Amino acid sequence: MSDLKNLAETLVNLTVKDVNELATILKDEYGIEPAAAAVVMAGPGAEAAEEKTEFDVILKSAGASKLAIVKLVKDLTGAGLKEAKDIVDGAPAAIKQGISKDEAEALKKQLEEAGAEVELK
Repeated sequence: MSDLKNLAETLVNLTVKDVNELATILKDEYGIEPAAAAVVMAGPGAEAAEEKTEFDVILKSAGASKLAIVKLVKDLTGAGLKEAKDIVDGAPAAIKQGISKDEAEALKKQLEEAGAEVELK
């Protein structure tokens, strides 16, 4: 079952060029005409359809209540007070990187409620 899961993951991550090559190999070497490959290749921006799964929370500015934002960044990141202050002073700066969409939106909401300007990338 693990091999099948790895195969499925590999197939899902193929580029349009890779799908085209795979279709050619299946047709030429095995006599299989893959109809699904034609649908994938025909769709415009097939690679762009992939949904983003990892997000970065970027502090654009601390706003009027800088001290509250420093404390919040400290709590959210687990950084020390000086590190949190450096992050806020260095805005725009990444608060957290490579996190899930739900976690990123929760952090953004907390920071915006405290008065910060935040962006998700």
